[in-house]
Amino acid sequence: MKKYFSIFTMALVMGLGFASCSVETDEPAGGTAVEKMAGHWMVDIDAVDDNGKPIEGGVHYFGYDEERIPLFTYNTADNSDTKMWIDDNGWFDVGGYYGNPNYPDYSFKNLVSIDLNNLTFHSDNAENLSGDFGITIEDGKILKGAGKQKNGSPVDSIVFYVKYTDDPWYPDDGYAKYKVSGVRYVGF
Repeated sequence: MKKYFSIFTMALVMGLGFASCSVETDEPAGGTAVEKMAGHWMVDIDAVDDNGKPIEGGVHYFGYDEERIPLFTYNTADNSDTKMWIDDNGWFDVGGYYGNPNYPDYSFKNLVSIDLNNLTFHSDNAENLSGDFGITIEDGKILKGAGKQKNGSPVDSIVFYVKYTDDPWYPDDGYAKYKVSGVRYVGF
């Protein structure tokens, strides 16, 4: 009898467990408001003049050689269709990368204004939730299918310019801003 009671109890618990996992909703599953612009990107950083041309020695300015570094764009908590986050996840921290506390921390997490129709974004002297400086992001855009993976397949690209408030290396190093450009990471 104990055996049958145990089997019945286990079946009852499992049935209730499966029933509790079944949730019905009237809302269909879907993406976020900024889905077209959100992503994981692999980017280069170049020090450029006012016209966007790299200065002498400005290519891969932070010394990351030929490596591209990660960058992320994603939705806000309220799923706004006019704002998104752009976040380097600490990769632009030059002092941390080189282990030199005299070098600046250029990392950033910044809320940018977006235009979903044109896939553009910008910020004006905005608060930086990471790093040492305030930040302005200019001429940000995502270009559908305009980039190339190493294997030659087309992929979305991203490009924007960054200026930091009180940048300690400007203007002595001869640049006007940083150009950040790269492609969507697709895992290949």
